[in-house]
Amino acid sequence: MNRVVLPLLAVAFCFAVGQALQCYKCDIGLWKFCLTTKVTCDANELCYTGSGKAAGFLPIVRKGCLATDQCNKTEEVHFPSNSTTVYTMNKMCCSGDLCNAAPGLVGIPGLSLALATVTALFVANILV
Repeated sequence: MNRVVLPLLAVAFCFAVGQALQCYKCDIGLWKFCLTTKVTCDANELCYTGSGKAAGFLPIVRKGCLATDQCNKTEEVHFPSNSTTVYTMNKMCCSGDLCNAAPGLVGIPGLSLALATVTALFVANILV
């Protein structure tokens, strides 16, 4: 019985882990330079990359998770309330793991899930 249950639990765990979307997060970057970390998005969020101009001339970038209803929109931030535009940012979304990578950064999103599945099955066979 254990020979059947443990491998099934291992596979189910890998699929449950694979459901959460991972994205790169950068609070603010200048030009195309952005110090990123990895984050896991909540339900109804996608990865996004925001690019825009601060003070009308300085290129800025942001990355992270964004609610789907906020995707593919341009945001304008004014200070104070409706006078001077501080920055404008176009927020573009994508739906794959780490799809908001920086230019030149190549990732293989399915590789980590496949490696986790194989490792879990190997460990389950050792335990049984």
